[in-house]
Amino acid sequence: MKDKSAFQQKVKLLTKLFDFGCNTEKKLQQLDMESILKIPGITIPDMALIIEFQKETKARSEEHTS
Repeated sequence: MKDKSAFQQKVKLLTKLFDFGCNTEKKLQQLDMESILKIPGITIPDMALIIEFQKETKARSEEHTS
């Protein structure tokens, strides 16, 4: 059940990001705290997830360039 709620939280956050115009990995990487705070309805857990997404996409892109 915990996995389902975590998945739902990620889907809701992705929807917020897409609605904000952040729809590519490049735009995700460009988000700073000031930009994140402008996202309507953003929560502290959402911010933690955004940082997690940024780390994951950055690590994955570095793997492809190595």
